[in-house]
Amino acid sequence: MNDTVRGTVEMSAAMAILGTIGWFVVLSGQPIMDVVFWRCAFGALTLLVICAGLGLLRNRLSLRIIGIAALGGVAIVVNWLLLFSAFSRASISIATAVYNTQPFMLVGFGALFFAERLTLTKLTWLAIAFAGMVLIVQAAPDAGDVGTDYFTGIVMALGAAFFWAVAAIVTKKLKGTPPHLIALIQVCVGVVMLAPFVNLSQLPADAWSWAMLATLGIVHTGLMYILMYGAIQKLPTHLQGSLSFIYPVVAILVDVTAFGHRLHLSQIVGATAILIAAAGMNLGWTLWKSKTPVASPQPIK
Repeated sequence: MNDTVRGTVEMSAAMAILGTIGWFVVLSGQPIMDVVFWRCAFGALTLLVICAGLGLLRNRLSLRIIGIAALGGVAIVVNWLLLFSAFSRASISIATAVYNTQPFMLVGFGALFFAERLTLTKLTWLAIAFAGMVLIVQAAPDAGDVGTDYFTGIVMALGAAFFWAVAAIVTKKLKGTPPHLIALIQVCVGVVMLAPFVNLSQLPADAWSWAMLATLGIVHTGLMYILMYGAIQKLPTHLQGSLSFIYPVVAILVDVTAFGHRLHLSQIVGATAILIAAAGMNLGWTLWKSKTPVASPQPIK
């Protein structure tokens, strides 16, 4: 098996795992703050073993690297809190579709802070994604079973995308630092950050809840990072971007099959528009000939 095939299998598996995360969050039956805390705790233990096995703990980390990674960790934890909270409000399908506006957040940061030029193609993809958002929001009154607070869920998913983009920008400054080590620092930050707010006096009493929480930390964090970072080292950027869209497709299928959520036609069209626009931005699709090359943002993590 050559590197491209192995990388494709690893990336596909990582994105498929990520697509099921909403199912485990909902079935854990725990408050979102507790879910994220235990994801970080189990994830930290898993990544600690992985980093030790890879010999990464022998690397000397400067305070600068730890500080930057910790800042990214705060953004990642807030991202998880918002996204997981959006699942019960706007449904897993809609929250995931809206969350995939991440590439546009990165483009916005690039224009604001790095003086990157906004091309006509980028603006067109942004307009298509915005039109999709409008269709999704307007579907709320007659969309059926969409959650407890539809509009708030959409805003939370947008907020999650924003904080993911913040984490991506921060992590760019850690080039050369082993990604597994960055992830370990980030989940450790999550444990410290959320510990004061978690009800440790009333822990889950059933094995099912613990199994869901452990899976979120071990599989959806530790194993997923191993597969994803392994794939990134083997695959070209355009293939990484293409395979990353397995994530929203699996999430929508899980929402439909496991929870029976059926989307209104306008929601389907809106979600499709967002995902197509995100694919166009991620993969550098061009609608017109342009003298300015289109840079591909990072794949979804």
